[in-house]
Amino acid sequence: MSEGGGDGLGPVLAWVLDRSHDASALDLAGVIDEAAGRAGIGSTRLFLADVQQSRLVPLPQPGGLGPPAPAGFDIEGSLAGLAYRTQRVQLSRDRSTVWFPMVDGIERVGVMQASVSGPAADRMAAGRALASLATLLVVSQSSHNDLLVRHQRTSPMSLQAELLWAFLPPRTIGTTEATSAAMLEPAYDIGGDAFDHTFIDGVLHVTMLDAMGHDLASGGASAAAVAACRSTRRSGGALPDIVTTIDRTLARWIPDRLMTGVVAELDTHHGDFSWINCGHPPPLLIRDGHVLPRALERDAELPLGLGFHDQEPPARHHVRLQPGDRVLIHSDGVTEARSPDGDLYGEDRLTDTVIRSLASGHNAPEALRRLVQQLLAHQEHRLRDDATILLAEWHPNASATPATPASSDAPPAARHVRA
Repeated sequence: MSEGGGDGLGPVLAWVLDRSHDASALDLAGVIDEAAGRAGIGSTRLFLADVQQSRLVPLPQPGGLGPPAPAGFDIEGSLAGLAYRTQRVQLSRDRSTVWFPMVDGIERVGVMQASVSGPAADRMAAGRALASLATLLVVSQSSHNDLLVRHQRTSPMSLQAELLWAFLPPRTIGTTEATSAAMLEPAYDIGGDAFDHTFIDGVLHVTMLDAMGHDLASGGASAAAVAACRSTRRSGGALPDIVTTIDRTLARWIPDRLMTGVVAELDTHHGDFSWINCGHPPPLLIRDGHVLPRALERDAELPLGLGFHDQEPPARHHVRLQPGDRVLIHSDGVTEARSPDGDLYGEDRLTDTVIRSLASGHNAPEALRRLVQQLLAHQEHRLRDDATILLAEWHPNASATPATPASSDAPPAARHVRA
């Protein structure tokens, strides 16, 4: 190796960190490329996934360094896309190009292409480390640098979509005990749907909201509801407090907008799942590759925005999950999506698509990405309503004590999805 070889990879990564303090977004790709040369890896290029996760778009390098970058790669049907989809390093047949996944926590960001002279173990290890560091730098600058944001978009974004995306968290979060992944379409023109998820002291909190309408007022209502949820949650409020605060906020400030929603939390140590449903489609419980019918179906509360929850706290429901269980929450824009000939997408097709994808070995974010691609194809890429899906998985590590479903809340027998 060159400069980084004798003393190991550490000095190269330290050099990148030092350069990153005053490097602009336009400089990032060049900094990583120079670091790759110092580490003996070869030349590199960074590719970021677009908002809809259908393309990998190249991040420009300053001064036109190196050969011209390709226009990008489809996530389906390319080696670069395979590295992104599987989050595993991919090596070209001629062993001259390596694709390293760029992952922030467990949120997929893009891929790093590296031209190498061979798959030596030290180069592979250095490439993984450099791709991870490049990811952190991209994510840290994405909040305040429009160059990175623009390169993740292939279409203009509506005003209400811009408002909502500014409030939304990463689409995928996770720990060794649980994972939550979400997708939202139409990505460039969302109106009133929104989601939120976070971890708090061993508890996974998830929220899905669906505001009436598909305009800026709908986006504003959902943004206000997400803010009310976070404010209450971060102040130590429980699920009923969150629902009451959202209801009160909408009734006072946006009185002409109703909203349905599910607010839930999962104790990731014991598998206790609690939720409140305010006029929303009931969550679905997936166990051992089957949907348990009506397992999470309870009498729904009134929608949010009427002010009734401020008078009487909503009912909170509870079940005990088993390790490996998944909870699927969706907006009605998914199941009520119609093809041009009037065919409803429906709940069976929704669960069948997710279960088959998971059974094929895809992780939660990839299963949802594939679901959204199928949903878009079903409506010929012209969604008439927002479609939001969130999949929460409980996968306690080996040291966790397996949970046993409480007899009073045990779900009924499973029904099989279509063969």
